[in-house]
Amino acid sequence: MTTLPAANAGPRSRDRAASRYVSDFTELTRRVQAAGLMGRTYGFYWTCLAAAAVALGSLVAGMVLLGDTWLQLLLAGALGIVMAQLGFLGHEASHRQIFRSARWNDWTGRVLSGLLVGISYGWWMRKHTRHHAAPNQLDKDPDIVSGVVAFSAEAAAARGPLGEWLARRQGWFYLPLLALEGLSLHVSSVRHLLDPSPVRHRWVEILFVGVRLVGYPVAVFLLLPPGMALAFIGVQVGVFGFLLGGAFTPNHVAMPILDRGVKVDFLRRQVLMSRNIAGGPFVHFLMGGLAHQVEHHLFPGMARPNLRRAAVLVRAHCREHGIVYTETTLVEAYRHVLGYLNEVGLEGRAETFSCPLTQAYRV
Repeated sequence: MTTLPAANAGPRSRDRAASRYVSDFTELTRRVQAAGLMGRTYGFYWTCLAAAAVALGSLVAGMVLLGDTWLQLLLAGALGIVMAQLGFLGHEASHRQIFRSARWNDWTGRVLSGLLVGISYGWWMRKHTRHHAAPNQLDKDPDIVSGVVAFSAEAAAARGPLGEWLARRQGWFYLPLLALEGLSLHVSSVRHLLDPSPVRHRWVEILFVGVRLVGYPVAVFLLLPPGMALAFIGVQVGVFGFLLGGAFTPNHVAMPILDRGVKVDFLRRQVLMSRNIAGGPFVHFLMGGLAHQVEHHLFPGMARPNLRRAAVLVRAHCREHGIVYTETTLVEAYRHVLGYLNEVGLEGRAETFSCPLTQAYRV
């Protein structure tokens, strides 16, 4: 672990340390730019968009041709996979990874996220931007706000008797809960669009999300008997949520959580709070580029195909500066995640996951 300035160090000492930390990231940025890794990869993204269009068209045609049969549920699962991939592309558009033009990225994101997937692009942008600014920091990162699942011992301790009992076992039912993530995203999007506070392009988003969330079920019910239609939508939404939530979960859960008021330089904040997932093409496909989470957080505008090459530079840079760089398999990551979620339910007894940065950086 990097040696950090003491909390009671003098102003000059803290200023010198801050300057050194800034220069550490500047040095890494120069290396990444010199390697040409911030350039666009239009061929990759146009191929992804074309493949998604073909997949959607094929699935719609398959649904029509297959008719009244429970084999439709196989197509529902396939549609859930395609929707998750479209969600990943919408995420990349929000980070300006696809096109050079901000306008092209935004409208591509609105179409992908709103019209095709049924998620408010504006809601996602606002939430995800806050997450990138302060990953795993209490009261700043919306992704660790306590809901059904408590992501910190503090959140678990604040619950009633039933909530505490569930929190101590939440790791066991976390994976099934991921199947509801798709429904949660749809509900949060609708709430955001109906909120009286200002929403950019509100009516465009209401049109896009409304067409998707109303038109899609209507089409399915017109094509299939009611029971089969409900099952089809349930499987599609469940697979979509499981894959999308399952890709985001191992990147930060069971990594250090920072207390309020703790300040960490950008390089260490992004590296120490993130986890990469090692795996082959299949794992990287399922995770939609999020397997290289450390590099994505350091360079959020970097195109997906360049993240793997950037990882070589980032890993070496972290080794040079004594910064812990975490990478593990998907199975091992989930072993830590599920164990951690059960541990935080024990009201602060999760010593394995305590963060030395909390004390070193407390102000």
